[in-house]
Amino acid sequence: MSEPMRIQRALARAGVLSRRKAEELVSNGRVTVNGTLAQVGQTVDPERDVIKVDGERIGAPAPTEWFVLHKPSGVITSKHDPEGRKTVFDLVPARPGLTYVGRLDFLTEGILLLTTDGAAAHRLTHPSHEVERTYIASVLGEGDYAAEQLLEGVELEDGIVRPKKVKAEKVGRGRWDLTISIAEGRNREVRRMCEAVGLEVDRLVRVKFGPVELGDLPVGKVRSLTKQEKAALDKL
Repeated sequence: MSEPMRIQRALARAGVLSRRKAEELVSNGRVTVNGTLAQVGQTVDPERDVIKVDGERIGAPAPTEWFVLHKPSGVITSKHDPEGRKTVFDLVPARPGLTYVGRLDFLTEGILLLTTDGAAAHRLTHPSHEVERTYIASVLGEGDYAAEQLLEGVELEDGIVRPKKVKAEKVGRGRWDLTISIAEGRNREVRRMCEAVGLEVDRLVRVKFGPVELGDLPVGKVRSLTKQEKAALDKL
């Protein structure tokens, strides 16, 4: 049995069109559920209900899919870029309703989850769930002292941020790798934290999102989530 979902999502999951466009179709009276005009936001069961667009019945939604992408630097986490730059959607299989789970900024590399389950994507990125993310920041500066400052908490323009864990490893003269775990997803948060304690960020890689690890997935490559990883995400 399929899960109940809003009519817009059912249309998007069936591959008819985007959720926004689906909402327009419903608003314009072009969608029926069991012979009755659909209402925006109503809940349907795509396996039981007869859903039609302009009189043509849509199919059942495709199974939910999850992907893990090793996002390269210089790629936009967005569906479209007005400047024509490459986006993460150029690197993953095309699927109706596919969305990313937590944005990575233009220069940041590493693990990015994508899924056709929009509700799960929203849950995993909502601040109330505090899903932990781990980054390795290659920095220039006094990494050991900065790590202590970070653990005490840093004042940013949008409030104090305090990482869950910080580990500093010296890798060269004035060069450090900081492993930083945070449980919130503010914009450019790790970069801003490092800059606030006097570090220059040379490279930033997200190596873990919740229970899912980047591992040895090559840059720019994509794989499907394993059953074990999906089960661990569901527990969150």
